[in-house]
Amino acid sequence: MNKRIFFKSLALMLAVFVLSACAPRGLRVADAAPDFRLRDINGNIVQLSDHKGKVIILDFFATWCPPCKMEVPDFVELQRRYGDRGFTIIGVSLSRLGDTQGFVQAFGVNYPVLIADSAVAEAYGPIRSIPVTFVIDKDFNIARKYIGYRPKEVFENDIKQLLK
Repeated sequence: MNKRIFFKSLALMLAVFVLSACAPRGLRVADAAPDFRLRDINGNIVQLSDHKGKVIILDFFATWCPPCKMEVPDFVELQRRYGDRGFTIIGVSLSRLGDTQGFVQAFGVNYPVLIADSAVAEAYGPIRSIPVTFVIDKDFNIARKYIGYRPKEVFENDIKQLLK
């Protein structure tokens, strides 16, 4: 009888261990936004914390991604509308520099676009699909995380709420 209880307990502990090891990792709402330094498409170093105190949309995208392309005109409009009110968008491209430069020019992007490295993708990941968009509040915490395309109104509501 004691052996049976022992083995059941052992099996339960093993199951808990395996399930916790396989649990999804990554940033959650209310976590502090990991700071980073990346180069923008012009070669300048940009540090995320330079924007602390602002509401930030941090968008991970790729130039070949159709849903990413759908979001860009909305992001351009949101940057134009709220950029002088304590808000900024920062794009983080998972594509090559040359492709990203052409993309930024073709879409008339009016916000900083950085080139991702593996450390940033890991800090904000795992990034398994794109776009992945983080809304960061003025206190530098993750306020929202969106996987996949969202219409402009979703982001605009977040911006208005966090700029109050």
